[in-house]
Amino acid sequence: MLSREDFIFTIGYDGPAAVVDSQAKRRYGSLSTGELAEKGLFRAAYSSAIYAKNQEELKSVVDIYNKTAGTSYTVDSSLDRLFGVFPVEVKRSIIL
Repeated sequence: MLSREDFIFTIGYDGPAAVVDSQAKRRYGSLSTGELAEKGLFRAAYSSAIYAKNQEELKSVVDIYNKTAGTSYTVDSSLDRLFGVFPVEVKRSIIL
């Protein structure tokens, strides 16, 4: 399983490996889900909430996103499609 930081900053997949954005990981990897959302890093914040399997974090991300974007998504919306984040079981990462 990938580390939290690798999962959050995965930008794609190369076969059985996740491709990770090393600059974003280095710069923002230590931030909490809420801090990522407050900085406008919604894809990373959503990924963090998915990784944590925490409904409260997910609701917080959706609330901050709705406030910023002027939308009305709910936690039941197709957020995976919105943010392009789908949990995939991979065991290794390629750091770019």
